[in-house]
Amino acid sequence: MSDSSVTEWIQQLRAGDSVAAQRLWERYFQQMVTLARRRLEGAAKAVADEEDVALSAFRSFCLGARDGRFPQLLDSDSLWPLLMVITANKSVDLIRKNNRLRRGGGAKVRRDSSDSTSSLLNELLGKEPTPEFAAELSDQLQRLLNKLRSKGDDELVRIALLRMDGYSHREIADKIGCSVRSVDRKMIVIAQVWEKDEDL
Repeated sequence: MSDSSVTEWIQQLRAGDSVAAQRLWERYFQQMVTLARRRLEGAAKAVADEEDVALSAFRSFCLGARDGRFPQLLDSDSLWPLLMVITANKSVDLIRKNNRLRRGGGAKVRRDSSDSTSSLLNELLGKEPTPEFAAELSDQLQRLLNKLRSKGDDELVRIALLRMDGYSHREIADKIGCSVRSVDRKMIVIAQVWEKDEDL
């Protein structure tokens, strides 16, 4: 399969073509499942199902593509980073939901706006992780953030941390005082930088 095929499928998906969605599903779904499995390591297996996460992420991608929410999505080079970001976010959302259910029996928990980015690590490490896994996750996060710092744009790091902490693109734009489109563009840059990380 060529990159031009993926580009064509993206355009067809935007037009609502279900066959194109099926082809993209066949091409990327197992990679998304693998990524979700890695992100959910240490979470309660009964709740954290990597296939459910990948399904939800792919559905969100298809709906977003049809609604024109990914203007920078052009080809295979921009598609996989986008799928990575959506899948990783869905994984974190599932872990957070699981943790809320364990702590509050399903009661809604109000988000504390003063939460630091360490809350992400705490939630990812929530289910008695091994020290090796905790160290690996912390090292991976620092390595990825350093890759963004090397681009010389401090906003990339700030946006990445806010997004990992669960803020929407609109909330991030409000927090840092820029447009949502600017956040969208920078999220694509972040995904492209992180896709090049061989250990991701």
